[in-house]
Amino acid sequence: MVTMQIEAVLFASGKPVALSTLKKTLGISDEVLREAVADIRTRYNTESSGIQVMEHEGKLQFVTNPAASELISSLLREELTGELTRPQLETLTIIAYRGPITKPEIEQIRGINCSLIIRNLLMRGLVEEAESAEKLQPVYSVSGDFVRHLGLHAIGELPEYASFHENEKMTQMLSELEQQSPEL
Repeated sequence: MVTMQIEAVLFASGKPVALSTLKKTLGISDEVLREAVADIRTRYNTESSGIQVMEHEGKLQFVTNPAASELISSLLREELTGELTRPQLETLTIIAYRGPITKPEIEQIRGINCSLIIRNLLMRGLVEEAESAEKLQPVYSVSGDFVRHLGLHAIGELPEYASFHENEKMTQMLSELEQQSPEL
């Protein structure tokens, strides 16, 4: 059961997860955690597995098998150089006009999970992630490369930026979301 839970957390996270976080979240001892991680390594860290588990600086993450690096590089290159999809453009617009903004706030506005879209925008260098001490979770804003690509000197030069950035209805909706979920 613990092994399955760790696998699910690593898969859903998509980024390194601290061993201390896993231990605390799952309410398990160091020994149980070590055994579960060893079991995951035994099953995944093989030559024939496309997915492997990596431990670095007290964090675990699912990664691809290094033997598949050429295939993955080719796929990612295609993914990163193609045109943006409509959902990516919508998400990028929300981040540009409302950022810095959290993932739950973006999802509240779009009404759909945005994890993969945000990941892709981060990989393309269009969006940056920063930790927010105020919101206690990552916030997203557009990158300097994005602003420069648009030929702007500042994000505030976007058309109707002030009216969208300070939109009362949007601010009220996001405030209601924050009141419903205090961890936001």
